[in-house]
Amino acid sequence: MTVGNNYFNRMYAESNDPWSFNARWYERRKRALTVASLPHERYHRAFEPGSSIGALTRELAEHCDFLLAWEGAPAAVEQAKRALVDLEHVHLAQGRVPWEWPEGDFDLIVLSELLYYFDDADLAAILARSVDSLRPEGTLVAVHWQHQVEEHVRSGENAHAALAASPRLHHVVGHVEADFLLDVYTVGSGPARSVAESEGLV
Repeated sequence: MTVGNNYFNRMYAESNDPWSFNARWYERRKRALTVASLPHERYHRAFEPGSSIGALTRELAEHCDFLLAWEGAPAAVEQAKRALVDLEHVHLAQGRVPWEWPEGDFDLIVLSELLYYFDDADLAAILARSVDSLRPEGTLVAVHWQHQVEEHVRSGENAHAALAASPRLHHVVGHVEADFLLDVYTVGSGPARSVAESEGLV
């Protein structure tokens, strides 16, 4: 069963940074690796569901003309709005996928520490809607914790295996550590081009 809103509301009631996104080098390093894995320097329109307090949102925003960040917990949304008030091209809102989904298409979707909270049906819906919402050659990024957590419905490895099984996604970047997985895909009918190919180096 998908983890409900009560869990997240309780976590943010107990702490304004329950996963220590801002305090830990582990989290700051992971964000830097996530941003460095982007195959393009600029994106026109991006979507980050499950954006929490906006730590990754701020770093993604440096590479986006417009970034839509959704979070289900109201307390986290309000905290992110205060933290990112200087970023006019970032739109923060309360929303929870897959039951809600933004209109329009995107050239970047980032699924960070999100997918292991969902059961099979909801995970499949998120992945399908993500792929359907991406423009041709759009980028899909997934990064997830590897270790077992009682509240997680599935492992990070299982969530990434579901992504890898999509016939419309083509793998661009894979980074594996004992603590987390980072995978980057493009959507399209043919093999993905490398960063060097995209910039005419090869």
